[in-house]
Amino acid sequence: MDVQQAIRAVERVSEKPTIPEIRPGDTVRVHYRFTEEKAGEEEKTEKVQVFEGVVIKIRGTGAGKTFTVRRIGAHNIGIERIFPLYSPNIEKIEIVRRAKVRRSKLYYLRGLSGKAARLKEKRE
Repeated sequence: MDVQQAIRAVERVSEKPTIPEIRPGDTVRVHYRFTEEKAGEEEKTEKVQVFEGVVIKIRGTGAGKTFTVRRIGAHNIGIERIFPLYSPNIEKIEIVRRAKVRRSKLYYLRGLSGKAARLKEKRE
């Protein structure tokens, strides 16, 4: 048994948390837990940060699967964050809305701003 087969065997056995089916074009709200250290204090506090934006990319398989979320921050600066899908730090993922897209990678959104960057809502 080679290394890749061993990794796949462990991934099949390992318990994966229930994560909603996310696709490129979805607007998601990711609740991400992180530890905060204050200067001069030994105490660490855990906080949950909510990052809301459009999923522009999903890559990888198994435990190494990641997704990229893009949002527009202050002064119209694009912020992208890559999240490991099965990270224990992700508390929950909420799907705010689904959009109709015809690409698996939405890199073209990086060059658009304002109303041009809107995606058409998917009707189900």
